[in-house]
Parts: sequence; structure tokens; C-alpha cells
Amino acid sequence: MSKWCFNYDSGEYEDIDRDGFSFTRGEYVYNWDDSDYRREEGEGRRREEEDW
Repeated sequence: MSKWCFNYDSGEYEDIDRDGFSFTRGEYVYNWDDSDYRREEGEGRRREEEDW
């Protein structure tokens, strides 16, 4: 699943998956805002800790 994330190199929002592949450009990008993915990981980890 991909998300609309900001690509700092192009200066535009693009459809980028968790690994950094931009479906908009058809190539991997390396300078992009992955904060939504990191936030999801943190929430998932927090839920697992609460279950214990």
C-alpha cells in the first residue's frame, strides 16, 4: 500500500510506498517524508506493548 508523501527532490507530493518506490515517477526516491509510515509503526508497537 502506498501513500501520498512529499518528495523533497521534486518538491511535489507523490504516491510512494513504504520502501521508497514512487509510483508517480516509476522509480525509487531517497529524499522523501516518511513520517506517516514511521508514525504507523510507532502506533503499532505501542498497541503491542499495551497488550502485555
